[in-house]
Formats: sequence, C-alpha cells, structure tokens
Amino acid sequence: MMKTVLFDFDGVLVDTEPIYDIFWNEAGKRYNTGIENFAGIIKGTTLPDIIASHFNDRTEEEIQTIIRESTAYEKNMPLPAMPGSMEFLHLLKKRRVTMGLVTSSDREKIERAIALYQLDRIFSAIVTSDRITKGKPDPMCYLLAASDLNVSPGDCLVFEDSFAGIQAATEAGMQVIALSTTNPVESLLDKASKVIPDFKGITFEQFLQWQ
Repeated sequence: MMKTVLFDFDGVLVDTEPIYDIFWNEAGKRYNTGIENFAGIIKGTTLPDIIASHFNDRTEEEIQTIIRESTAYEKNMPLPAMPGSMEFLHLLKKRRVTMGLVTSSDREKIERAIALYQLDRIFSAIVTSDRITKGKPDPMCYLLAASDLNVSPGDCLVFEDSFAGIQAATEAGMQVIALSTTNPVESLLDKASKVIPDFKGITFEQFLQWQ
C-alpha cells in the first residue's frame, strides 16, 4: 500500500527560502538580535514562535511593527516553484496518491499559491500556521495532517527541508525524505531516510522505491 505523502511548502515545493533570508537577516540586524544568520536559526518556524523566542523582550509596539513588516513582505513575495515540484505533484495525483500540505506559512499565502499553480484538487488536507498552537519542531502539525486524512503517522512519507520540519515529522513517527535546498546534504544524511536535491526528473518508479 502506498504511503500518504505530506509536503512542506517553503524550500520544498517553492524556492522561497532565499527570499525569506533577505528579509529576516536584515530584520535580525535592524532589531539587534545579536544572532548571526538569524534567518537560518528560525527556518521552518511560525511567526508567533519567532516572536516568542526572539522578540519577547520587546515593547508591544515593536512586536506589532515586526509582525506588520513580515506579513506585508510575505503577502507580496514571489513564489517560484522548486524544480520539478509541480510536475511531481501532478504525477502523484494521477497515480491516486493521497497528499497533504503541512506548512508554517499562513493560509492566505497558501491560497495564493494554490491559485497561482492550479493546485486546488491536489491536497486532501492542508495544515497552515493558523491551525496549530505549537509550531515545528513540535510534531503537532504533522499529527494533525494525519488525523485529517485518517491515516496512521507511520503510514506517512514527508518531504521536508528544514531541521525544525524534519524533527517535527520524525517525532510524529513519519518517514522523512529531505531536500538539500536549505541545508547541505552532509547535514541531512543522518536525519532522513533519503536526501534529494529537488524533484526534477523524479519518476513514479523512484517514488515507489522510497516507500
């Protein structure tokens, strides 16, 4: 029996991590976090978690400014597809593979991507940041997706790129395939069952071997 497939969004289906890096590294300096490569530290986490972990000592006015700036940036950012990602989604859909989307991004951004790439019939479940109270690396988001789809976590195959996302899926009891789009291959080998660069040229036969 084929596993249910769960996809992260940023860094997996769309190549947005470099775009986020520009904003968050600049914000990290502007708001004096004192953290080098601030964008790398927060990858895969939700905005509320970023605020709680790194800006909880700021005034409410400053926090609201950060939230407004981040929301405005995300609302207008481009969403370039990762090589082969859209073709892979349609390939699995054609073969009747059940798929879900699990992301730290908000619903508005995902709805924009679904409209842009005509993905309205691809995912049988979508978990966005507004549906969870504990973001990655907590497994809540992946367990919620499994519950939505009425499948056991052990019957799920997850595609992730960030350390936080990989940890979340692993702690949920799911098999993980990592994409080396955000982190070096060497740093992912001991954290996932397989590491791939992207979805370009991936065949259904290859997918079956990952089950």
